Amino acid sequence: MKSVLWVVGIFAAAFVVMVAMAGWDRPPIDITQGGYRGLAMEHVVNPRREALVKAQNQLPEPFDPVEPGGPPATEIYTNIPVLADLSQEQFDRLMLGITQWVSPEQGCAYCHDEEKLEADTKYTKPVSARMLQMTAHINKEWKNHVGETGVTCYTCHRGKPVPDGIWFTDPGPPAAKGAAGNKFGHNVPTPDNGSTSLPYDPFTTFLKVDDKPIRIIPTKALPPTPGAGATIRHTEESYSLMMHISGALGVNCTYCHNSRSFFAWDQSTPQRTTAWHGINLVRELNTKFMEPLTSTFPANRLGPTGDVAKVSCATCHQGVAKPLYGAPMLAQYPELDAAK
Repeated sequence: MKSVLWVVGIFAAAFVVMVAMAGWDRPPIDITQGGYRGLAMEHVVNPRREALVKAQNQLPEPFDPVEPGGPPATEIYTNIPVLADLSQEQFDRLMLGITQWVSPEQGCAYCHDEEKLEADTKYTKPVSARMLQMTAHINKEWKNHVGETGVTCYTCHRGKPVPDGIWFTDPGPPAAKGAAGNKFGHNVPTPDNGSTSLPYDPFTTFLKVDDKPIRIIPTKALPPTPGAGATIRHTEESYSLMMHISGALGVNCTYCHNSRSFFAWDQSTPQRTTAWHGINLVRELNTKFMEPLTSTFPANRLGPTGDVAKVSCATCHQGVAKPLYGAPMLAQYPELDAAK
């Protein structure tokens, strides 16, 4: 009798599933072959998701360019810590662009005291000056990642004072009590680790300092030796970061790696080298530009552990392999290649 009821239950469950799926339509996909067939080097894209991402990567119309020459900005304005070599017209045009990119709703008042524009009354003014220096640094020193495309303030901000994709050190949930002990960051699914059981914070370990290699296979036989990598925990931390990168760029693992040998550089795609430079770029930006600004930000702009907001791969990429699909915004605002 029990076996009969069991069979009936299976058929009933199957019937419920069939009814639920009656109006279901298989989502369309586009597949791009990224390597030799048989190596699982396909890149799969859902066009409906792609349409949403494209809507998030629309470019604003550039302001009309200005002719070179004219009085320098330093003759008209005071307290210009950056962009001091621009003419007044160049300076004004760039300020209009920054307002459009960063604070379209708040306007100039987001950074400036409208009664005294040159004053550093608001913390956002010295912060924005440092961010302009950071932008120029990326454009000048990191062409091995951004190429001639370059970046502008809009690359990250997208019309928001605080960009998407920033991160703070995550204190995580309270440590488990009793027999469960310390979970070492596991089994706390978040968007950052791809909603997996991998360590929930893929950033603090790898995107602040440049002395911990990202490795999943040790370079020497067991037992692991210092510097050789990779313990199981280190491997899982590395995979957690890879999950973040995959989501940030909207790509499969095979965008950079050959699936027959993930660790082999000579069998990887050229994008892996670009990504390696990108990881080191993010590390430098966080260490050299963001963390020194910690005391400049008010307490309400700091994270739960008191650290400043930092950048990740998602801050620029925001779901696409090339930010803004590779639009050469720097060509429209070459002044951002020279902020000193």
